[in-house]
Amino acid sequence: MEATILLVEDDRLVLHTLARGLRDAGYRILEADSGEAAMQLCSETRPDIALLDMRLTGMSGMDFARWLKTATGTPFLFLSAYNDAATVAAAAELGALGYLVKPLDVPQILPSIHTALQRAREIRELQQAELNLSTALKTSRSISMAIGLLMQRFGTGADETFEALRAYCRSHRKRMIDVADCVVEHQQEIDLAPHFRTRTPE
Repeated sequence: MEATILLVEDDRLVLHTLARGLRDAGYRILEADSGEAAMQLCSETRPDIALLDMRLTGMSGMDFARWLKTATGTPFLFLSAYNDAATVAAAAELGALGYLVKPLDVPQILPSIHTALQRAREIRELQQAELNLSTALKTSRSISMAIGLLMQRFGTGADETFEALRAYCRSHRKRMIDVADCVVEHQQEIDLAPHFRTRTPE
């Protein structure tokens, strides 16, 4: 699948030249000549990476990069005519994956873009892993708390309560986490008695 690159450059000639060269290299390009226009594009499509001119007219490239990082988490590289140590350090501190100095020749920057896309994929995988872990921990806590409350109510052990809760969820076609949340957060009572292998008086 072709990668989508957001290209933000307020010099129209540079913008169209880079966009054409990157398209010829097989990338899908979203073009914007300002940070404000780029924001609109990001509301419609999430790019894989962004190439940002540091010194845009209006909203600066640095300010747009901060917005992009917070609002979408899209990794970015900077384009700049300046390569002084302070500017490069500011870009690195903000988290840029790369810093490309103008004038740019598309064939020469393709390795940097390829590397940035690979790094962007790794970042997305790490973010998804963190999200999955967070969801798993929340799910585990909610279900454990619900089982504890149901054990108290029915006077049953942990394993049989878990099996009864699972059977209840299957018979009612509900997710266990949703039922657990109802038990824990809303103190909703559910009738597990028919789902124990051996009926237990309440």
